[in-house]
Amino acid sequence: MKLLHASLCLISLLLVLPSIFAASSTKDFDFFYFVQQWPGSYCDTQKSCCYPTSGKPAADFGIHGLWPNYKDGTYPSNCDATKPFVSSTISDLISSMKQNWPTLACPSGSGEAFWEHEWEKHGTCSESVINQHEYFQTSLNLKQKTNLLGALTKAGINPDGNSYSLESIRESIKESTGFTPWIECNRDGSGNSQLYQVYLCVDRSASGLIECPVFPRGKCGTEIEFPSF
Repeated sequence: MKLLHASLCLISLLLVLPSIFAASSTKDFDFFYFVQQWPGSYCDTQKSCCYPTSGKPAADFGIHGLWPNYKDGTYPSNCDATKPFVSSTISDLISSMKQNWPTLACPSGSGEAFWEHEWEKHGTCSESVINQHEYFQTSLNLKQKTNLLGALTKAGINPDGNSYSLESIRESIKESTGFTPWIECNRDGSGNSQLYQVYLCVDRSASGLIECPVFPRGKCGTEIEFPSF
């Protein structure tokens, strides 16, 4: 009788566990990083770059991704293998994505491999909030809303190969967007620190910018180059 009771308890537990895990995954992230990269800095490295098959992108910040994150600095990834990237889902966005979310990886490509990677690694972790089309549409909307190049050039910070203070770059973006960015640097072929990526934070519902709960790790110099493209 005790053995039967124990067996029944085990069966009940196995039946309940999936629902427990499902409930715990509803809060599957806390906020998004919206990341944009400067193409001049991507290409001005020892690694270099390749323009997309559609030609050289415009001299503007391009979208890198919209990344779900936790407040402790970690992040989920590759959350749903059953929801692959399907280009036909975003057919109405392709033209805008080629312009605003171009690939610079080698060998040259159309951009679809880049978008597929971003969706499958990051986008699938946001499905409790936005679907595949909304993921890309939201990113495009955020790029237009933040207008990083406009914010910098308005402050006299131009992609001319000169060096600017990290503080002036940060403050000009904050003044324009209303929120504090995190700046990521990389190094050019000569080893000089340069403006590479800008992180802004977005609330969990993907409805608007917020102050970042936590910044990524990394460090720039006090003066960094803003290379041409």
